[in-house]
Amino acid sequence: MRNQDCRCIIKPVFTQFLNKTATLPATHFLPAFLAVLVCACSGNPWNSPYPAADAEKNILYAAFAERPKHLDPVQSYSSNEILFTAQIYEPPLQYHYLKRPYELIPATATKMPEVHYFDEKGARLGDNVDAGQIAFTVYEISIKSGIRYQPHPAFARDSQGEFLYHRLGEEDVRGIYKLSDFPQTGSRELTAADYVFQIKRLAHPRLHSPIFGLMSDYIVGLKEYATALEMAAKEQSKEQGKQSGGEQDGEDYLDLARYPLEGAEVVDRYTYRIKIKGKYPQFRYWLAMPFFAPIPWEAERFYSQKGLSEKNINLDWYPVGTGPYMLSENNPNRIMVLEKNPNFHGETYPSEGMPEDAEGGLLKDVGKPLPFIEKVVYSREKESIPRWNKFLQGYYDASNIGSDSFDQAVQLTGQGEATVTEAMKEQGIRLETAVATSTNYVGFNMLDPVVGGVGKRGRESARKLRQAISIAVDYEEYVSIFANGRGIPAQGPIAPGIAGHREGKEGINPVVYEWVDGRPRRKSIKVAKALLAEAGYPNGISARTGEPLVLYFDVTARGAEDKSSLDWMRKQFQKLNIQLVVRSTDYNRFQDKIRKGNAQIFEWGWNADYPDPENFLFLLHGPQQKVGNEGENASNYSNSEYNRLFEQMKNMENGPVRQKIIDRMVNILRHDAPWLWGYHPKEYGLYHSWYGNVKPNRLSNNNVKYLRIDGVLREQKRREWNEPVVWPAIAGLIALAGSLLPAVLVYRRRERGTGISDVALKMEAQGEG
Repeated sequence: MRNQDCRCIIKPVFTQFLNKTATLPATHFLPAFLAVLVCACSGNPWNSPYPAADAEKNILYAAFAERPKHLDPVQSYSSNEILFTAQIYEPPLQYHYLKRPYELIPATATKMPEVHYFDEKGARLGDNVDAGQIAFTVYEISIKSGIRYQPHPAFARDSQGEFLYHRLGEEDVRGIYKLSDFPQTGSRELTAADYVFQIKRLAHPRLHSPIFGLMSDYIVGLKEYATALEMAAKEQSKEQGKQSGGEQDGEDYLDLARYPLEGAEVVDRYTYRIKIKGKYPQFRYWLAMPFFAPIPWEAERFYSQKGLSEKNINLDWYPVGTGPYMLSENNPNRIMVLEKNPNFHGETYPSEGMPEDAEGGLLKDVGKPLPFIEKVVYSREKESIPRWNKFLQGYYDASNIGSDSFDQAVQLTGQGEATVTEAMKEQGIRLETAVATSTNYVGFNMLDPVVGGVGKRGRESARKLRQAISIAVDYEEYVSIFANGRGIPAQGPIAPGIAGHREGKEGINPVVYEWVDGRPRRKSIKVAKALLAEAGYPNGISARTGEPLVLYFDVTARGAEDKSSLDWMRKQFQKLNIQLVVRSTDYNRFQDKIRKGNAQIFEWGWNADYPDPENFLFLLHGPQQKVGNEGENASNYSNSEYNRLFEQMKNMENGPVRQKIIDRMVNILRHDAPWLWGYHPKEYGLYHSWYGNVKPNRLSNNNVKYLRIDGVLREQKRREWNEPVVWPAIAGLIALAGSLLPAVLVYRRRERGTGISDVALKMEAQGEG
């Protein structure tokens, strides 16, 4: 029973109780009241946020902070979105859940893709041929038969085999407010054509895929395909305008089946090919990402109808997949719910892992069918303190560790290793740690005239300004204060554990650090101030205008507990007498500002999509600029030499030659300083004793299917930890009852007096009659 349910019961019972107290002896008042209260609130723990009917069920409870903007896999590219999309959509490949280093394995594919190389004339080449001879690479992918989509109205048909909901009129959608308002659903088998359809969607003119710029450089014909689709969309709009007297009918469906794409073709019902330019070994990693998951044409046709998108009935709100889970409830301001897909084709738990996995209990479920968890309830929690408290009460099954709760949760051993505190151990809470293949950074918008610069002199001035700020912002201090030491100050963009990352003296950033006594030491603030003066801002004052230098820092909306970190950042700039103005917005608005180039300095981060340095270095590749190209280069940085080296490096296998090129690229970035390199975080996660099969894996995001929940144990612990302390309430009620007793007695006397008066008046009236 929810807390509010208890109140709802108490209120009418209490009202009825007061109405009847006149008929009870005064000595019965308090026992009767306490009996009502006890009966009304028995059952579920009083503070439980969940229905009593869900107690002991196989449900995972988790929290999310930012509402997802895109759940359409062609557009989705944020960590808060892949939390959902990775459980719903199935690309052909996936990462092995337990093996390290990360290993790609088939998902819907029957085997790993066949890879063949061809020259300019189309002649097939050998596997060991020099990369310079390869004009094209073809990936041939075969998928399993019998895989079916989740139930969805887009597939529903009538008795004649016609689609029920593909020709909706204005009256048909009048009473529709959410997807479940459609009474009928259907399904069909997954085919190779669905994968090709999704690849074509990367170039859709009405969608904005963040990887289109990158993929158009590789997938043969994709760039030209985008132009052809744009022209087709314009013609379609003109034709619709003519037919409706100049008014558009609102339908956005563009039939991609009418437009072939050379780089993606169907071979047969279960086989398709992707043709890319040259040799790009990293392409196989993309085949494990939702961008290359299948989308049925029926879904796009269904969602394109007039009146649905206005009600948030679209792929961004209601995804359609073949994965182990489907989104059954989407209220992103409050709750999002995944439920087991009844049509899931089945998969089994891995039969092998690393040597330590057996000892850690991660191989107990070998060969058992997935998924184990029936339902996942994600509740939105904007503030970390309520989220942490609910975790301690057992209402969330896992939790990250904020700075304010670190000392309560974690203690360091004499060897510097982290473990949970005694209080956490008593609750059966365990700690899992992992070095994240990610980086948190502060970026400068290179299109901004102050921090990016215009003209040769302006660019040099802005470069020295950025270098000065890079020295002043002390990330060693930041990691110590705000991350409790859970991070490594970054020397460049590539995270530890990724090929190309350098350690020790050869890995330091010489613009910001000196190597002293066997370790990096940040340069003094005097060096930073000298660079600032050379940039034209001696002591933070513009030499040209005499005005103080004011810079703007764009961040996502923060909770009250993060105010101190923003104050800290202001103080870092104040070391140089620079005024930093914080501009805070919600995440979606922040994304829009970045996409349009309206930010000046911004805070962001990157989680590796795949274990290769190219996945970090492409974030600063000129053709991947956010503005104009919709790429992931949020700083809009471009350096001709860096771009040339990137093109040379990206298709190479790892080795000394590639490492030398990477070193040169990283040095260029350090000199230009388009980012404050920030830090590489260490991940700490806390898990309750009933939460099993946990192995942190940032690259493999489709992990929910492997997890286990012991709902019976969880409910037992919840009751133990949330046993109410009732004596203060009882004491208060006794005092309240004592104060109310005189009023009740007066009320009863008055009621008796009123009754006697009414009888007398009635008798008098009858006598007069």
